[in-house]
Amino acid sequence: MAEGPTGSTVPRRQLGRNLKELRNRARLTVRAAAKKLEWSEAKMWRIETGQTPLRSLDVQAMCQVYGAPPDLTEALMGLAKETKARGWWHAYGDSIPEGFDVYVGLEEAAESVSVYGSDLVPGLLQTDGYAREIIRTHIRGIGDADLDGRVRLRIERQALLTRVTDPLAVRVVLGEAVLRRSVGGPEVMARQLAHLVYVAGLPNISLRVVPFAAGMHLGVVTGPFVILRFPLTGDGVATEPPTVYADGYTGGLYLDKEGEVKQYDTAFDGIWEASLDEQASRHLISEVAGSYGQG
Repeated sequence: MAEGPTGSTVPRRQLGRNLKELRNRARLTVRAAAKKLEWSEAKMWRIETGQTPLRSLDVQAMCQVYGAPPDLTEALMGLAKETKARGWWHAYGDSIPEGFDVYVGLEEAAESVSVYGSDLVPGLLQTDGYAREIIRTHIRGIGDADLDGRVRLRIERQALLTRVTDPLAVRVVLGEAVLRRSVGGPEVMARQLAHLVYVAGLPNISLRVVPFAAGMHLGVVTGPFVILRFPLTGDGVATEPPTVYADGYTGGLYLDKEGEVKQYDTAFDGIWEASLDEQASRHLISEVAGSYGQG
């Protein structure tokens, strides 16, 4: 992938998606919106497809034309400031309004993901109880309504795994620590691990465990990460460049430069090779789940 002077395309793509959705909600055609903004239709197309960086004042003008609420306008203006970044941190935290999330948008558009979870079960595979405990711990003092909403969003994302048309293809490796670390107590863990055994049986999911006995491997260095890949056009070109997402305590790092993605591909392949095969992995998960059930 050629790397232009504006660096990462992730914030541009996400900004374009949200602006297009706002325009559609306002029932405006590209031509009508361009006329109101006194821009060309070509400029509108470049913005909505993430082809160009955008000034926050331009975003503000678009949001005013589309009737966007103040909190979403503010979030999109903040995102616009990142469209010239070479690599960027999504650190808006609680200022992001419900329904606006960069990662969720990318995940929805993806065709496949490769996931390494070193310490926790990835969100796509979490049960309600497990997710609830993680969110409660992460956000001290969170109210019940907000907690319920965040858990519901996490669980609803999992529809990608079982949708009838083109379910998301997933390769996931979990560190053995994920199985051994008790989150929410024995009952929650027993149900969570039983759920992992179930999803490991789905045809679009390949799940492995890298055991402690594997010793040093690249996952020890990288920490948890996700590699997202997107559908191809009729010409065999990816609709969007592969993107790496690494979650952090205060935000997530998005990388889409060819060299960066290649390094993470190499890391994932190394972790995959160090892991148990799928049958042995399911056996280990079941064994550990049984130990929680006896607790």
